[in-house]
Amino acid sequence: MLKISFDKNYIYPLDKNHRFPMIKYELLPEQLIRENTCSQENFFSPNQILDKDVLLTHNSEYYRKLVSQKLSKSELRPIGFPMSKKLVEREKIISQGTIDGSLYSLKYKVSMNIAGGTHHAFYDRGEAFCMLNDQAIAANYLLNNNLCQKILIVDLDVHQGNGTASIFSNSKNVFTLSFHGKNNYPFKKEVSDLDVEFQNGANDKIYLESLKRKLPKIVDEFQPDFIFYLSGVDIMENDKLGKLALTLEGCKERDRYVLNLCKLNNIPLQISMGGGYSLELKNIIEAHANTFRLAQEIFF
Repeated sequence: MLKISFDKNYIYPLDKNHRFPMIKYELLPEQLIRENTCSQENFFSPNQILDKDVLLTHNSEYYRKLVSQKLSKSELRPIGFPMSKKLVEREKIISQGTIDGSLYSLKYKVSMNIAGGTHHAFYDRGEAFCMLNDQAIAANYLLNNNLCQKILIVDLDVHQGNGTASIFSNSKNVFTLSFHGKNNYPFKKEVSDLDVEFQNGANDKIYLESLKRKLPKIVDEFQPDFIFYLSGVDIMENDKLGKLALTLEGCKERDRYVLNLCKLNNIPLQISMGGGYSLELKNIIEAHANTFRLAQEIFF
């Protein structure tokens, strides 16, 4: 059964400038249930993550200040959200959802998180609406509990996973792969194990040819026993925060290829949604919904 992490705490009141991209977390599960791709049975509500599991990945001083609402103005500025206790609780629930999803993936081969993909969170700081790095936390959880030995993080959001790259820069057990826009945020990139940069306007053909050439080689050479996939849909044309030009169908083909590769190689897969900021809200929902539809089609 496809298991999907979702909790009402993913949805919380933001100011009007931030509400639009966040409402997708509310609309996406409604769409999946309405069209019978999923039922209520597919969804589970995670608890807040335990402090000890966060501290496998994040600096204790940073985490203490985050939870106690004592980050300085200079520390808050790069995060970009108006800080609140509710926001931190949301982040802790999302991170636990990715851990729980990873455990489901070990049993069912795939799991999803309606939210997550907080790849700009570093070991000791938050950045770009990310405070706790959910997939990095889950990867370290699996490694620390001897549930996996070698993990591949496939980050296909339009923005480089700079926090993830930094966290695992000295790890031999985690391979970080980031496909992103060369001229997108962050403008100072970190170094992943493999960074693939695209010029503005890169289309389906350019993107998919590169993905199909590079990803199987990494899987063959690194031999991961678990994959985390950040399936951001901000690679599409007309995304407000992206500069690439993939179509809705191209984005779907990207997901199909990644999921089929995992299925073919019998590698458990956890998927977090990541970014999507199209000028048309319906395009965001449709692109994200395609990922869930494909997971059902390919694995179940």
